[in-house]
Amino acid sequence: MKTYKYLLMGLIVMSTMKANDATAVPRNPLMFEVNELVKFNELNPEFIRFTTDEIIRQTREAIESISKIPASKRNFDNTMRAFDLAYHRFSNIFNTLYLMAYTHPDSAIRNQCQASVDALSRFDNEIALNEDLYKATSEYAKTTEAKQLTGFKKKYLDDRMRFYALNGFNLPKEKRDQLKTILDSITTLGLEFSSNIAAVKDVLELDEAEMDGLPQEYKDQHRGENGKYIIDLSYPSIVPFFQLATNENARKKLFMLYNNRAADKNLEILTRLLEQRKKAANLLGFKTAAEYFIADNMAVKPQKVWEFENSLLEKIKPKVEADYNELLEIKRKYTGDASANVINEWEYRFYMNKLLKEKYQVDNQKIREYFEVNNVINGILEICKRLYNVNFVEVPNAPVWHSDVKLYEMKSNGEVLARIYLDLYPRDDKYKHFACFGLYNGVKVGDSYQIPTAALVCNFPRPTDTTPGLLTHDDVVTFFHEFGHMMHFVFSHSELSSQSGISNVHEFVEVPSQFFENWAWNYEALSLFARHYKTGEILPTSLYDKMFAARNVCSGIDANRQIFYGMLDMTYHDKFEPDGKETTTDALAKLQNQIGVFKYTPGTHIEASFDHLVGYAAGYYGYMWSKVYAEDLFSVFEKEGVMNTQTGLRFKNEVLSKGSTEDENVIIRNFLGREPNQNAFLKSLGINPME
Repeated sequence: MKTYKYLLMGLIVMSTMKANDATAVPRNPLMFEVNELVKFNELNPEFIRFTTDEIIRQTREAIESISKIPASKRNFDNTMRAFDLAYHRFSNIFNTLYLMAYTHPDSAIRNQCQASVDALSRFDNEIALNEDLYKATSEYAKTTEAKQLTGFKKKYLDDRMRFYALNGFNLPKEKRDQLKTILDSITTLGLEFSSNIAAVKDVLELDEAEMDGLPQEYKDQHRGENGKYIIDLSYPSIVPFFQLATNENARKKLFMLYNNRAADKNLEILTRLLEQRKKAANLLGFKTAAEYFIADNMAVKPQKVWEFENSLLEKIKPKVEADYNELLEIKRKYTGDASANVINEWEYRFYMNKLLKEKYQVDNQKIREYFEVNNVINGILEICKRLYNVNFVEVPNAPVWHSDVKLYEMKSNGEVLARIYLDLYPRDDKYKHFACFGLYNGVKVGDSYQIPTAALVCNFPRPTDTTPGLLTHDDVVTFFHEFGHMMHFVFSHSELSSQSGISNVHEFVEVPSQFFENWAWNYEALSLFARHYKTGEILPTSLYDKMFAARNVCSGIDANRQIFYGMLDMTYHDKFEPDGKETTTDALAKLQNQIGVFKYTPGTHIEASFDHLVGYAAGYYGYMWSKVYAEDLFSVFEKEGVMNTQTGLRFKNEVLSKGSTEDENVIIRNFLGREPNQNAFLKSLGINPME
């Protein structure tokens, strides 16, 4: 249900096999040394199967060795650090195979990776409930050395002991065995849920009349062989369609198809997943799964989350009403129906686009021409260079898993500090959303330091020989968001893997990502890369001024949507009875009709493709919680200069590099020099915080 890591936590693997071992020819690319480039292009199912078994064996042996140390001889290095190293070697393989399960083009490799991730996740549950490891940690905690620990070492020990307290070590052996069975079931259900979403290949076939309003370039890209147009469910396909297609019926058909992804399989899986999570929580002494998941978060109690969400709902209500009325005004004008008083969900992006174009003179298609994908990549790298005093160098002919993938090394004064992979374009069977996948955490290994490595997986429009890859400004904001995660991962610096990478509590994980979105709205930053793909003209200030003036168009509605997702997640984990008469769709419809801007559309099942229900269980509220902190932190840059290198370095050193070596509240307060507040957050939505 909950192991001592986030899915994005990266770790190291060191092979016990020698690089020149004759039995390893051809050499297994997963058996790599510290800081060696992984040859993803040489993977095969047999290597994956062998490595899965081998890393389980190695980790088991390491835990047995730690457990056998006499209590009188325990110290931080032979007990706490030894486990951290063993666990990060294990998780290094886990993270690598998890990424490949959702991105590798070879189905045999993806399938084997899925099977291996399932096996490794089950073993991870075994680690979490290992009584000998618990006894070893408890023995060390009683030593004189342990009681005198300070700083990151003390926090690591405290976190481990809190983990054990929350995970059933007060239960008798038979109950812990029962818990492991439940956790194994949860692991398998979660993997199935995510895999079913990634495997969706549904398309919508439309005729010429149903494509009215869409540009010729889009139509050419989606023209089928039978005279029909084929619309898949990737972001580059659906976003322009919802914004531009004038045929309401066609938009509704796409909306229905999109919001039923994986529903044939995942509705049942979700119910079983929620049932198993509740069983585990009850076994551990918690009334609900939410109580368990939130117990070691910043919120601590579900009630505090509900209060936070409901408070935000009230604060944004006037803005939501103003947004909705603006859309109604545009709809009435467009349709000629002065009595129109409802905006359907499949109409939202269409009328929002018209609102931007007619009232604010913002043409999203025109703006796209200034955001060619390669220029955006170079712009983000340049901004990071100026803020954090680093350079990015592309590695030629890197051994990657697909020809689309690029590898960059992040350097400072000639030293390689990190590696980042960019896998930016959609393809069949690839992960369908946008995410930063942590691979290998920065960590001290002997006298060396592992270079942190992560992969950015996105689904932006693919450039071709005839058409450039042009991003909407929303795409650009998303790119900055995910790159913010990337910078958090690669800059976090600790001696311990468990405190490096994205290892923070839920409410802090999204802070660096939402913080970095602000540079996508700043003209000084945009002028570094926003150039017309044909003429090279820098984004005109006149166009930027219109974009910025329209920044908060429908910001209340979008905030409401985020709050709805957070409350839906909380409803499933805090108030829903999986074995009751109410279905997950019933609960969704009830909540959406109660607090949502748009009423529930019968026949849709958005929960079936709500992948955050797997990785962010009872934690989606963290997006809005994090945004409050993110905007407050950015307010410092607004005062001192958004491209101020001194402020950037201070942010890197005082926030990003800390990982989880310090309490997140302390990290935020130290950078701000005061207690955080919601003023900057409300201002970012176009709401006066003083009202």
